[in-house]
Amino acid sequence: MYNDESVLEQHHLAVAFKLLQESNCDFLTNWSRKQRQSFRKTVIEMVLATDMSKHMSLLADLKTMVEAKKVSNSSIVCLDKYNDRIQVLQSMIHLADLSNPTKPIELYRSWNERILEEYWRQGDKEKEQGLEVSPMCDRGNVTIEKSQVGFIDYIVHPLFETWADLVYPDAQTILDQLEENRQWYLARIPEEPESARSTKNNGEITTGKSSTTATPSKIRSQNTETSIPGSPGSVFLAGGDLDDPVPKIENGS
Repeated sequence: MYNDESVLEQHHLAVAFKLLQESNCDFLTNWSRKQRQSFRKTVIEMVLATDMSKHMSLLADLKTMVEAKKVSNSSIVCLDKYNDRIQVLQSMIHLADLSNPTKPIELYRSWNERILEEYWRQGDKEKEQGLEVSPMCDRGNVTIEKSQVGFIDYIVHPLFETWADLVYPDAQTILDQLEENRQWYLARIPEEPESARSTKNNGEITTGKSSTTATPSKIRSQNTETSIPGSPGSVFLAGGDLDDPVPKIENGS
């Protein structure tokens, strides 16, 4: 389906535009043909940007925009060009899609439980059909606290930190809440048995260039005083630092 390209996102778009064909759902009825075509193009580009396989390229493009703003020494981001406008819109919808860890902790936890239950039911179905269980979908093999800290460190924080640099100082409260939530989950990561730590130290479970811990001692926003202390050994086992490629994230948006 959809040539295996952004299947979930393509399906969402197909259903949405099909609904717009119904008279009681078409809020574009008074728009011109050109306006409708422009709207369709923009929506398609925005929704496809929520595919997690595009996360790293989207983040890289956003960092380039931040650097351009710094070079120009301007507090204003120029959006005269369509490519710049759509990049900001794509970033905004991607930020919204990954915003759960930035919400108050009780709201964050309640939605996290719903998401995990959805994943686990998928894993249950995969087991029933003799299929390989997708990452994060095995309810018996997920450390929730550890996975959330890793998700924040390697996916959510770099994205929101970069956005905060672009709109500084308007996103500082978001970074503050994200830090609080990370600390909440970090404090609840279960202690690993000595045998498990020994196995990891022997290099049998590694990601990246070596079996050394990749979590940095601090993650700092360039434009703020916010810093997130790292916790060596508690999140991912990986070589290098956050500038290196991160473990592959399966499409689950």
